[in-house]
Amino acid sequence: MNRPLRLCLCLLGCWIFTAQLAQAEHEWPQWRGPEGQGHAVTATNLPTVWSETKNVAWKTPIIGQGHSSPVISGEEIWLTTAVDQPADDADKAERLKVNTGNQPLNIAAKVTFYALCINRDTGKIEKNVKLWTVDKPQWVHQLNTYASPSPILRDGNLYCHFGSFGTGCVNTKSGKVVWMNRELEVMHENGPGSTPALWKNRLILTFDGSDKQFVAALDTETGELAWKTFRSGKLNSNPQLQKSYCTPAFIKVAGKTQVVSPGADWIYAYDPADGKELWRVAYGQLGFSLVPRPVVGHGMIYMSTCFGKTRVLAIRYEKNGKPVTPHIAWHTNRQAPKMPSPLLVGDELYYLADNGIITCVDAHSGEEVWKSRLGDNFCSSPVFADGKIFVFSREGECTVIKPGRTFQEIATNQLDGGFYASAAAINNTLYLRTDKALYRIEAN
Repeated sequence: MNRPLRLCLCLLGCWIFTAQLAQAEHEWPQWRGPEGQGHAVTATNLPTVWSETKNVAWKTPIIGQGHSSPVISGEEIWLTTAVDQPADDADKAERLKVNTGNQPLNIAAKVTFYALCINRDTGKIEKNVKLWTVDKPQWVHQLNTYASPSPILRDGNLYCHFGSFGTGCVNTKSGKVVWMNRELEVMHENGPGSTPALWKNRLILTFDGSDKQFVAALDTETGELAWKTFRSGKLNSNPQLQKSYCTPAFIKVAGKTQVVSPGADWIYAYDPADGKELWRVAYGQLGFSLVPRPVVGHGMIYMSTCFGKTRVLAIRYEKNGKPVTPHIAWHTNRQAPKMPSPLLVGDELYYLADNGIITCVDAHSGEEVWKSRLGDNFCSSPVFADGKIFVFSREGECTVIKPGRTFQEIATNQLDGGFYASAAAINNTLYLRTDKALYRIEAN
């Protein structure tokens, strides 16, 4: 190859890499970031101090209720929300006849689902897409909403999921609903919670109800059912201990992608192409109503068994780059989270209990490194961005800490409203959704 041609090819490669990097800097396509692991790879120069009057570029009130996290592409921020009409006393009494639990519930006469598009620069709502309305929907827990699963963005399409209330695809340019699928349904008991996972042309959905439990995939082009696989592990006979709300993650084993999906009492792996079960591992004790999304690293899957006898587990599937029979490598019972997802940074695993105790353990052994109290109540999952960990409470407080083998708090900040959604971080900006508004946080 002659020198001018080599130079041209080198310049072309640099241009492609630069273009891809620039695009990545403007993308937050799913809950917990580009890889779904809670890392903001390109975020730099983020503010560590803010308030209602400091370092807020804009604040946009959001209609309805929703705990879904914002997703971002280019200059557009998308999120979902739901507006419900409360049921009357007679309707509540009638529908509660089939309730097998004992939880504080919100019961609606009907609920309408929306997808909102907000301009990144101005905070203006540019599209308010009415998706569909459901009459007499299942109830939701008072800590939950009808729009808690987060959407996913890819190639000009927004995939919105609301559990048994339906799944749809919105064209982000036109704001039109491309397809809708409402054929999959379970009894959630506490409302929808599992966010979808996207692999090639498969939108992978988790349905772990008190009546039946399965994982399914829809064709991303048509919304038609591509596959459906029922959970195979034996469960507790109590229906309330069979439900779960976990979001899948992906691993690669011998060069092939597997979708990892924790459910009640078992973690499973499936082939994302056809839904074939590849393996399953029992937790060894009761675990149900799982909410946190697993994180992956060091040949292990890190997860929490949530309600019941809550534990943090490390499931080993690979060692020294070679596949092994999946098994529990280590576990700990100390301050395990029921709702916030864990965060893996280097050789340390961080996890946040709902009561505000954050724990750092050695990711290889599970040995505790340190723990500290940050606040009162937590649902939102932490984010690692700009070399720092950002943690958000239901009381509207954000604590910024430095990762490492000793606990170091950098700052504490307060906003109006509470955090249930997780943050997005792109370039020098944080995008924060409270139960009242969406904020753009950046240094003025």
